[in-house]
Amino acid sequence: LGCESFLELDLEDIVLPTEPPPNTELLDLDPLPRSALNNPTYESLYEKKFTHFNAIQTQAFHTLYYTNHNVLLGAPTGSGKTISSELTILKMFRDELPGSKVVYIAPLKALVRERVDDWKKHFCPTVNKKMVELTGDYTPDLRALLRADIIVTTPEKWDGISRNWQSRSYVSKVKLVVIDEIHLLGADRGPILEAIVSRMNYISARTKSKIRIVGLSTALANARDLGDWLGIENDKGLFNFRPSVRPVPLECHIQGFPGKFYCPRMLSMNKPTYAAIRTHSPMKPALVFVSSRRQTRLTALDLIAYAAADENPNAFVHCDSGELEQRISNIQDPALKHTLQFGIGLHHAGLSPEDRGVAEQLFAECKIQVLVSTSTLAWGVNLPAHLVVIKGTEFFDGKTKRYQDFPITDVLQMMGRAGRPQFDKSGCCVVLVHEPKKNFYKKFLYEPFPVESRFSECLEDHFNAEVVGGAIKSKQDAVDYLTWTYFFRRAMKNPTYYNLEDTNHETVNSYLSEMVESTMETLESAKCLAINNEDDSIKPLMLGRIASFYYLNFKTMAVFSKRLKKSNTLEDVLTTLCDVAEYNEIPVRHNEDKLNADLAINVLKAGGYRVDRRAYDDPHVKASLLFQAHFLRLPLPMSDYHTDTKSVLDQSQRILQAMTEIVSEAGWLSTAISIMNLIQMIIQGLSINDNSLLLLPKIGDEEVSKLERFSKITCLPQLVFLAIYRKSAFFEAMSKSGLSKSKSEAIFNVCANLPLLDVKALLVEDKVNSSNGRRNVSVKVSLKRSGKKTGRKTAPRAYAPRFPKQKDEGWWIILGEKRNAGELVAMRRAQFADTFEVVLQIDNFPRSMNVADLTMFVISDTYIGLDQEASVGNTNDKRFLSSTTMADRHRFFEERESDSEAEGNFWQDEDELSDRDIPEF
Repeated sequence: LGCESFLELDLEDIVLPTEPPPNTELLDLDPLPRSALNNPTYESLYEKKFTHFNAIQTQAFHTLYYTNHNVLLGAPTGSGKTISSELTILKMFRDELPGSKVVYIAPLKALVRERVDDWKKHFCPTVNKKMVELTGDYTPDLRALLRADIIVTTPEKWDGISRNWQSRSYVSKVKLVVIDEIHLLGADRGPILEAIVSRMNYISARTKSKIRIVGLSTALANARDLGDWLGIENDKGLFNFRPSVRPVPLECHIQGFPGKFYCPRMLSMNKPTYAAIRTHSPMKPALVFVSSRRQTRLTALDLIAYAAADENPNAFVHCDSGELEQRISNIQDPALKHTLQFGIGLHHAGLSPEDRGVAEQLFAECKIQVLVSTSTLAWGVNLPAHLVVIKGTEFFDGKTKRYQDFPITDVLQMMGRAGRPQFDKSGCCVVLVHEPKKNFYKKFLYEPFPVESRFSECLEDHFNAEVVGGAIKSKQDAVDYLTWTYFFRRAMKNPTYYNLEDTNHETVNSYLSEMVESTMETLESAKCLAINNEDDSIKPLMLGRIASFYYLNFKTMAVFSKRLKKSNTLEDVLTTLCDVAEYNEIPVRHNEDKLNADLAINVLKAGGYRVDRRAYDDPHVKASLLFQAHFLRLPLPMSDYHTDTKSVLDQSQRILQAMTEIVSEAGWLSTAISIMNLIQMIIQGLSINDNSLLLLPKIGDEEVSKLERFSKITCLPQLVFLAIYRKSAFFEAMSKSGLSKSKSEAIFNVCANLPLLDVKALLVEDKVNSSNGRRNVSVKVSLKRSGKKTGRKTAPRAYAPRFPKQKDEGWWIILGEKRNAGELVAMRRAQFADTFEVVLQIDNFPRSMNVADLTMFVISDTYIGLDQEASVGNTNDKRFLSSTTMADRHRFFEERESDSEAEGNFWQDEDELSDRDIPEF
């Protein structure tokens, strides 16, 4: 600690980047009226917003609305870029064939949501077009995507979908791609944007159909490079206005603060923050940006204290106290409830959506004057203010365990929230920084760095996707692919930054070839692809296909190939899940290692698995603890952990689905069922060893005990059966067990809609093919949902109150031999409303295996306790699976005592029922 060393840099051979071209001059043009749109419907869109387009929109209008050129529009925040993008969308709807689609890509889910909410109110109804949201939170079904005219999505989602463009007809119908905040090309997610643009250009070339690409950004230092990459020729469509041309002029103050340590320095900024609000915006709205959720609370409390010291504690309240009390009466977060009483709101991801909504609404209506927020608000919610205070430009990065500077793009975005076009003639921004960085911000806030590419950091994943998609079939194809990228253009302009010695032909060729060679070797070692060393041809392997389809990191595939074995237990599967690369970024914040240590003790006491006590600050250990706390229904130490749990649960489904595909290819029955059980546990927030009745509402351990004792009901299928066929017997059982009428009705409403399946498996073929000597076996599987028909064409929504996303019911149909080898011979996914039939064909059935030994498993991807097994060809030999034998993988599905009553003919048709078919109570 405290050691320093000095390294002399030799700059003799450095190649400096070329001087960037000048900005686009803002011409002195007469503002265009709305009538320039020449379409009454389109004009009505902006009737209540403005009479004339602003200067930037006027200058770009002809290119946007009357040509099909690709466009890069660089302009400051608040200069009307969204309306500019709407002009290109209206042009496409006017000129292209019906059925053509627009893809609008925004870098954050919050920005996607903002755009969807805005367009849903007025834009889409007026132009009579359908829109879908496509993010991690919302995944529309195929029919919705086919019907949609506008798809609003995040980069990751569109990258994942467009990878398989040949099999997705709606991708080739896209005629316009709008990329918002394209200057984030230099940020973490920039490589995905590069891959998308390169792929859309590739699709356009293959289909010989023009796809227009429009990029929106802040002012750029190297706009011409970006424009060249986007396919803008002779600067037609390139607009890069300087930061000073924003419609509402911005006055910026930068103040430096000494002090080596972060927390005392933040504390010293609170009084200047209060002074800035009183000086620059005494009555108008003020936004204060801070680096963490904890800082939002501490800053707000200090602002309240300074207002009280001025003998004016309600200085920031601009409404009647009775009205304010009524609005905040339902606030859940105690800190927010306290600060709102003094006219100061809090805004961060740890608040519930309802609490955040109240704070946003009060601030937007100017009922409260100050909103203290984390930096995410700068991107996510359009709440401009007269004054913006950026209190500190550093944040604690859990991954590197140190304080890092905000990217310049984030600081510019925060500054852009200052000045409200409808209300202010000018805006004001105060940036409070660490003293040594003051001159840096003075220089670079209005002279931004050039946007550099980070594509080389993620080459493996994108190469793998293109190999699977067929765009790369050899090493030479991979070199050619690189020349389509923004990375290649920047490497030619700024070679030293990319460790390229010079830009002559031979050096560049050698540089790209080495990059391709090392990347392909890495993918080959991860078993994602195979390279033919004779002709350098490349073929995708099963792991590579799965990584591309499920949008997984190639390092995750390496973990799978190393960890997944024939007889993995539930604990093994959970450990493998938590160790994947997708969980590298789970934040472990300051001092959270202590909270993780306490949580680990609670998990162990509750019957969970042990984690590595030496690595409580490791994101993978935290992921394991979050999963286990979810299954065991343990309280979490703070609100941040709820947000983190939502994040790990969101990603878990595609990872586990990929694991299921891998083990089914390998034929590992035991491991496949362990993975499926883990998926059920995640969806229901329940351990596989818990009684299946616990997934129902209003039922805890006490109610389970009463149901067993007084009504002889021990498992979920019994109760579902009664709800479907014997309603009166159901409520009688509830009453005997002491459950109130309201609780009984809530339980009934769930049970009556749960899927109880009639399962049949019939052998239809078993013969040896004379041409190749292989044994072909075909088994017909029939599934029928008990009770009344749902009346739906697609699978019903699942009951999963503890899972953060909506989910449809789904099933796995497995044929396996469980007595000796535990081999999985066939698997099929099924999603259906009422009935489902499929013939499972096994073309190379093992000669030594007896078909009579085959068992069909029907396993839910949602519910615990409703899985069934049936012998092939013997319809009567079937039963519900016990959920307790996962601890011993060599003893399949032995029933525990409490589930023994689950055996029985619960799957008979309603008209075949007699009194003796009803379980005794």
